[in-house]
Amino acid sequence: MLQIKNLSKTYDGGVQALKDVSFDVPKGEFLAVIGLSGSGKSTLLRCINRLIEPTSGQILWNGESITAASPEEMRRIRRRIGMVFQHFNLVHRSKVLTNVLAGRLGYVNPAWSLLNRFPRADMEKAMAQLERVGIADKSGQRADALSGGQQQRVGIARALMQDPEIILADEPVASLDPVLAHSIMKHLEDINKQDGVTVLCSLHFLDLVHRYADRVIALNEGMVVFEGLPSEIDDQKFKDIYGREAERVG
Repeated sequence: MLQIKNLSKTYDGGVQALKDVSFDVPKGEFLAVIGLSGSGKSTLLRCINRLIEPTSGQILWNGESITAASPEEMRRIRRRIGMVFQHFNLVHRSKVLTNVLAGRLGYVNPAWSLLNRFPRADMEKAMAQLERVGIADKSGQRADALSGGQQQRVGIARALMQDPEIILADEPVASLDPVLAHSIMKHLEDINKQDGVTVLCSLHFLDLVHRYADRVIALNEGMVVFEGLPSEIDDQKFKDIYGREAERVG
């Protein structure tokens, strides 16, 4: 169980990105986080693994406080929280396999990682994850030689190397066309349903929310304006989330 309690984040300059956000995420749920650009979605996800430090509030995971964790405790916690980024966050000049192995950095001797030396079991595991997302044949290529959809699959394979209990997917399909978007979302769905991994995924498009999410949290100007099932987003709630001038598509 992940619990967010009265979470707020104010950036330098006084911009308040999150305002008293509270919700729970049961183990194994696929939760979509929706809202306009600038609504606080990315800040929320990055606060959960403390890539961004919250200003106030609590984040609890299975009763353990993430917000109060020491740097050493955070290193251990982050091992089990996979992150998938909108812009892939790969080392472009490195091989695909090397990028995937980066998911094991929290588990191996730091000196070995600097020399790019990983146990044989990790090498085999990395190839298995690339096979799972359908790009094992790309393992020896530079990351920047891949298409956007392929690069995002590398990002997913890297997250899987952590043996995650949670995956935070920060607008993972925002830069992809609709066909590729569904391909990436199906991989996240498979990880959620088959492996029992909790997924928090920020999304723009409601058709993807209806297709893949168990439940939805909607943010507007850093505040929760909706929490419930995708099917419960009626015309009024849609306008609460996206503004009175917004129009549904389809």
